[in-house]
Amino acid sequence: MVSVNSRAVAPEVGRAPVLEAVELDFDHDIELVLAFLNTCDAEKGTEVLDDHVRWQRWCTDRGLVVVSEVEAAREIRDTMRSAVTYGMRPSGLANTTWPVQIQLRNGIPSLVGVDALGSVLVAATRLVHTEHWDRIKICPAEDCLWAFYDRSRNRSRTWCSMRVCGNREKARSWRERHTPA
Repeated sequence: MVSVNSRAVAPEVGRAPVLEAVELDFDHDIELVLAFLNTCDAEKGTEVLDDHVRWQRWCTDRGLVVVSEVEAAREIRDTMRSAVTYGMRPSGLANTTWPVQIQLRNGIPSLVGVDALGSVLVAATRLVHTEHWDRIKICPAEDCLWAFYDRSRNRSRTWCSMRVCGNREKARSWRERHTPA
């Protein structure tokens, strides 16, 4: 029996990792998805997706191709928020398609959004496939409901801010425990 050292026959070729070759920017994807999820603000009582002008301004502020379909944006946003909040995969948009392109970047295929919603969906898809999606959470405070990215080591963050929402909840809890019945 002859044993062959594979390194001797085919030496390793210096190759850049795929993620570096495509130049994926997870921080940009996270920021875009969070900004989209936060187009409704419970604390201020504002809703970007109720008005075509505000939606177009949101798109242009981020350098995205404007989509006139604000209703589709609202439906996609609400579905994504439900998926994040409840961990369920809603079936309401199962048959919805959105135009995306596949481009070659440094010889590697990459998804690219054609318009604002396509860009958001491509960013969300990259987050899902790179296991960043599970770190996106919605603050449970009823007067907040802000989407945030959990950067804690053990993924245990609950509140968007311990200084604000977490502190309010702890104060409410303390008052309930210490109020005579």
